[in-house]
Amino acid sequence: MKEIEINDSIIYNSDVLEGLKKIEDDSIDLIFLDPPYNLGKNYSGNGKDKWDEEKEYLNWCYTWLNLCIDKLKDSGSIYFMASTQFMPYFDLYLRKKLHIMSRIIWHYDSSGVQAKNHFGSLYEPILFMVKRKTKYTFNHEDIMIETNTGAKRNLIDYRKNPPKPYNKLKVPGNLWYFPRVRYKMPEYEKHPSQKPEVLLERIIKVSSNVGDVVLDPFSGTFTTGSVCQKLNRKFIGIEISEEYVNIGVKRLQKGDDYGK
Repeated sequence: MKEIEINDSIIYNSDVLEGLKKIEDDSIDLIFLDPPYNLGKNYSGNGKDKWDEEKEYLNWCYTWLNLCIDKLKDSGSIYFMASTQFMPYFDLYLRKKLHIMSRIIWHYDSSGVQAKNHFGSLYEPILFMVKRKTKYTFNHEDIMIETNTGAKRNLIDYRKNPPKPYNKLKVPGNLWYFPRVRYKMPEYEKHPSQKPEVLLERIIKVSSNVGDVVLDPFSGTFTTGSVCQKLNRKFIGIEISEEYVNIGVKRLQKGDDYGK
């Protein structure tokens, strides 16, 4: 295991289970989980993302999920992504351990040729979960978006007395549209499932505060760490691939200038 410190960030170049052992229980404010989906994608330094048995994959996931729950503060939140094929298993498993506050759909446009004999998938599900329903961070004012009715159409709500314009801003619902990361975009890195910074910005802004500790146990190209630096959060990342860790070091060293 290699440990790297960059400003308020710590990177563990290790297997996820070994890296989680380095983290104290009840110490993390927000966890973002974007593990391998068991769909056969190739990841640098870690071979092909495909388990021979579904049960083997699920049991591996349950092991590190339990550890992540231990690391989370009572007031903390978890955002968990998975494939559409496996999310039902995780939903049933996690609802017994955490409070599922929202089931979010991140949808995006097509990247090219779609399936010819079924409907291709253009979304990925996300579970937003907390340990305690009565005590968790949700900075809704930091993620407000324009409303179609109020901001764009300038309609009047005549049900009110007296009538008044509809609100121009609202909290996003559970259907999120963000484009996927494309080749030659400023934030692009060579990775089969890189997540966009705007997706992480919404999650980190709403579910953590300045100075909070954010954990990403499958850091990949370290989008979470890059966004944490910009938003003044502390970051802990775990990544098994040395190649991806080198990308993470580069992004974290660039800090606020990355992607501009």
